[in-house]
Amino acid sequence: MDVLNRLRKNISSRAHTLRGLAVLFALLLAVIAIGLFIFVIYLRLTLPDPKTVATRHVQESTKIYDRTGEILLYDIYNEERRTVIPADQIPDTIKKATIAAEDARFYEHRGFDLRGIARAVFRGISSGGIEGGGSTITQQLVKKALFGDQQTIARKLREIMLAIEIERAFSKDEILSMYLNQIPYGSNAYGIESASRTFFKKPAKDLTLAQAATLAALPNRPSYLSPFGSHLNELTSRKNYILERMHDLDLITDTEYAVSQTEVVLFGQEPSKLGAPHFVIMAKEYVTEKYGEAFVEGSGLKIITTLDADLQTSAEDIIAKYAKINKERYKASNTALVSIDPKTGDVLALVGSADYFDTSNEGNFNVALANRQPGSAFKPFAYAELFNKGYPDTTILFDVKTEFNPLCSPDGNQSKDVYGQDCYHPKNYDGQYRGPVTLRQSLSQSLNIPSVKTLYLAGVQTVADTAERMGITTLGDRSRFGLSLVLGGAEVKLVDLTSAYGVFANDGVRNPWEFIQRIERADGTVLEERVKNDSRAIDSGVARMISSVLSDNSARTPVFGPSSALYFPGREVAAKTGTTQENRDAWVVGYTPSIVTGVWVGNNRNQSMTAAGAGISAAGPLWHEFMTKALLKVPQESFPQPEPSSSSKPMLNGSYVYTSPITSMNEVHSILYFVDREDPTGQIPQDPSKDQQFTNWEWAVKSVIPTPQ
Repeated sequence: MDVLNRLRKNISSRAHTLRGLAVLFALLLAVIAIGLFIFVIYLRLTLPDPKTVATRHVQESTKIYDRTGEILLYDIYNEERRTVIPADQIPDTIKKATIAAEDARFYEHRGFDLRGIARAVFRGISSGGIEGGGSTITQQLVKKALFGDQQTIARKLREIMLAIEIERAFSKDEILSMYLNQIPYGSNAYGIESASRTFFKKPAKDLTLAQAATLAALPNRPSYLSPFGSHLNELTSRKNYILERMHDLDLITDTEYAVSQTEVVLFGQEPSKLGAPHFVIMAKEYVTEKYGEAFVEGSGLKIITTLDADLQTSAEDIIAKYAKINKERYKASNTALVSIDPKTGDVLALVGSADYFDTSNEGNFNVALANRQPGSAFKPFAYAELFNKGYPDTTILFDVKTEFNPLCSPDGNQSKDVYGQDCYHPKNYDGQYRGPVTLRQSLSQSLNIPSVKTLYLAGVQTVADTAERMGITTLGDRSRFGLSLVLGGAEVKLVDLTSAYGVFANDGVRNPWEFIQRIERADGTVLEERVKNDSRAIDSGVARMISSVLSDNSARTPVFGPSSALYFPGREVAAKTGTTQENRDAWVVGYTPSIVTGVWVGNNRNQSMTAAGAGISAAGPLWHEFMTKALLKVPQESFPQPEPSSSSKPMLNGSYVYTSPITSMNEVHSILYFVDREDPTGQIPQDPSKDQQFTNWEWAVKSVIPTPQ
């Protein structure tokens, strides 16, 4: 009985404890509920009048300046260009496109959409991150007009509550009309009427279906997707998605959808004054991506760039002049130029196309950032690595017809080897062969065959590493490169190539290219300031040798003549040209110790120029004219001279006749007979025939160069 009594007491005690906990839990829930109720009441009482959604406060704009901080290049959201139009003047196409893009259940919900929020949460869980997309058009109207993009629970609750109030105060059509008259579409265009006139030069009522879908795509990311920016492919993709969504929601017919797919969307010109447009768009996209659209629009930032306004004006004027000449003479419709201070990495001038506002020629596409094949402009990287391995500039290579695929006949008359792979026997630009030449002559005269041999001796992967270390960012997977790399087999960006040549100009030290110096808040607080980030990319002796060769006018005279566009009387200027297959690209990149400038001429869609436009013909004159002006702004300087380099070994000392101890007569050999490319000591390989190139190089030399008697 005692045991039973104790058991009853324990059970009673536990029940009493549980009842106590239940009461406490109930009290806690009540307190939380009361607190939430008071919080919601507070939020409700502090909500603005729903009618204020029709107005929006104009915030301070962000400004982009040149390097002095005094010349204004661009004013981001300087004013809100808005023309309010009544609902009956907003075409159904834009209404339907906006609903498809932003809020498919707009006419069903009452201000917020639980189903849409659930979908957004599910997408976030599925992707392992936070996903947007749960806000209704009404919520977006509230956010854009009144609350901004700040992400807090209280702000979100206020947004939902005010959205519900707005839904009670206005009809759906009125809300949609306010939204379409209120939201930003980018380029200072607020509201659909302003956007239509800004981007298509027509009133909203005249928009086609494809144009309406394009505009409906913009509020998602106005700056990034701007038709005046460099992300037209992304804008087109979102436009196509919206049209497909409209079709899936039965907002347009099969016929309308089919017609919209064939329409080519063409944009008007940027309406506002835009200085250095490609450069400014780069700066604008940078700050927007880093700090967010809303912050940039309203925080009154002051962005000090690296741009030299005088050089930029000169570049734009000179390109405008020669763009017309090159189009008429060489069928080259586009041009780009980049000029950099190699001592700092500052981009002093950047022109991304012949005419930014010529949208029919894709003028707003920034070719300075595009991947293009560099042709012979890539050669200095190979020669730099060979100099780094200890080869003097007097090293002899034979400029004779050579087959570089060891499985092909050495005479260079095959097109495929036994495995179906291409044979490789490149030609010089003029189809001629010059016999024995030095490395200095070969690089100065841009000879192809000795340059391929240079790459082989230096090592393809090693040269790619050197180019990347100097600033080429587009090489990627190295396994795809072969001996054609030295003739421009990889794609590069003009701005990277120009910056990489700056390493030669700066005695081997790399300063990565930069275009932003400082970003300040409206109150003067420095938000961001560039920090010097230099590093040694190549040995100073190598840089000096390249500069010595590329500035040697007498060495290049046999090909370019004594007074070419690369020559500046009284000034030391190093320069290199480049031309790609079928004359698709013409390059000139050149420098002094204080400025490096690269020029590209061609066509955006890879159409060939005429053969006469190759290399120096199309790109040289405008490069020369710009450099003439630029040299007025930099000191008179000479390149540091490289240390003398010599060798007692044949082929390295300029002598190509070798008295072999193996034979009784003088013979002429290729450099592979004398130099083990894995060990540049000048030792004869133990078994030269095993070298994969040895047989072909030897055959080419012996079949062309007579044996001395």
